[in-house]
Amino acid sequence: MAHVISKTNITTSSSTVTVVDHHRRSLVPQAWEKSVRKIGLAECEQAGISLAHAFAADALSLYLLDGGEADRYSDEAKWKLHVRIMTYLVSAHCYSGVVTTIGPDYDAVALWMPPGAHMDDWWTIFRSGMWRLYYQLGSEGRKRYYEDVLPLLHETMDEVMGDREYYYLAYIGTKPSARGKGYAKKLIMDMAAKADAENRAMYLESSSRENITYYERFGFQYRKEISFKRGPVPVPLFIMVREPVAVKAAEEAVPTMDQIEIVKV
Repeated sequence: MAHVISKTNITTSSSTVTVVDHHRRSLVPQAWEKSVRKIGLAECEQAGISLAHAFAADALSLYLLDGGEADRYSDEAKWKLHVRIMTYLVSAHCYSGVVTTIGPDYDAVALWMPPGAHMDDWWTIFRSGMWRLYYQLGSEGRKRYYEDVLPLLHETMDEVMGDREYYYLAYIGTKPSARGKGYAKKLIMDMAAKADAENRAMYLESSSRENITYYERFGFQYRKEISFKRGPVPVPLFIMVREPVAVKAAEEAVPTMDQIEIVKV
């Protein structure tokens, strides 16, 4: 077994003490700390748990799990259902979209739908487990999700983006214990580079007004606010769009052979 041993001598007034420090090699790939990677179905559960922690206090998550008979659910029951919802969403995006993560323990996760893709087909709904939500949500939760949230999200997307094809950032979250490390930035910019290369826009809904300025750092612009109103307090979402950034100016680009002046001696 490989490990590194370092020795440090500490001298006191009467003797010298040698402290041996064992630095064991970790099996967690070092690249996971700094690099964005795409995950598949085998990792849905871990990514779902990570998103569940990231959105544990999210207003929209609470909106779906409050009201009606759900008010009688225990905290443990609500948490388990919250984890299942996030895991189903991750699975659906693994089937029909793209799921990216960064960090040694799925510390930040992003769910993307590429241009022209969607998760509304029955095959994706069945394979991902999304169909189970109809039976697992309470009666009020079903009304909020199927009659309020989904229709308004689709209508707003069509209104704002029209017939354009774009990258949709459905969810992005960082576990509380991993915040402040720039993970979300790397997830966004990784896909933004792809969108720019294809001259595609990006679209998202933020459930926090405070996050508007955060997304603006990456070129997103606020478009409109929508809200869900079946609960005692309206739950807002803030729609933002990032237009593609033009490729580098010609003078900054690497010259082609046609642009290189050939001098004959």
